[in-house]
Amino acid sequence: MADTDPRRLARIRLWLWLLVALAALGLGILLALRFVTQGPPQVIAGAPADVGQHFSLVDRDGKPVTAQTLKGTPYAIFFGFTRCPDICPTTLSRMAHLRKAMGADGDKFRIVFVSVDSGHDKPADVGAYVDLFGTPILGLTGSPTQIADAAKSFRVFYQKIPLEGGDYTIDHSAFVILMDRDGRLQSLLSDQDSEDAALAELRRLIA
Repeated sequence: MADTDPRRLARIRLWLWLLVALAALGLGILLALRFVTQGPPQVIAGAPADVGQHFSLVDRDGKPVTAQTLKGTPYAIFFGFTRCPDICPTTLSRMAHLRKAMGADGDKFRIVFVSVDSGHDKPADVGAYVDLFGTPILGLTGSPTQIADAAKSFRVFYQKIPLEGGDYTIDHSAFVILMDRDGRLQSLLSDQDSEDAALAELRRLIA
C-alpha cells in the first residue's frame, strides 16, 4: 500500500532536496579545485584571433621575420627602443632573470624585442643591444611602415615625443606579450606581476 502520510512525504522530499544540494555543492568544490590546480584557460578569452598574425620585420642580419617564422616555439615579445632609459632595460633584464630561474625550461621559449625607433635603431644596433642582457634575445626592427604594422598587429602603443634640442624619446606599451607555439595570444606580463606569478605564466606558456 502506498504511503499517503503528508508529513512523511514532506520529510522524504526534504531529504531528496538536501541530497541534490549536497551533490551540487560537491560538484562546485571539484570545479573550484580543478581551477586552482590547473589554472585558467591558457588563451585569453575573447582575444581577437588575429593578434600578432600580420607583421614582417627584420633581424640583426636583415633577414625577414614574420608570424610564420616564429611559429613552433612559444615566445615573449616586447616593444621598445635601445635608448629607452628605464622600462626597456628593466623589462629585458627581468625576462633574462626569469629565463635563468626556469633552468632548462628557459630554453623552451624565445624572448623577442622589437625596436620601434626606426630613426635610430638599425638592425645591427638592435642585435648589439639585446646581446647586453646575457641571454638569447631575438632583436627585430624594420621600416616605419613595418614597425607600425607590427605594433598594430600586437595592439601595442608607441609615440615619438620631441625633446629640447631636436632629440626625442618614445612612449610605448610596457607589457610583455606571451604567444603560444601556435602563434596565438596566451597572456600578458606586466612589471606589477610578482616573480612567482610571472614564472607560473611562463611555465604555462611552454606546457
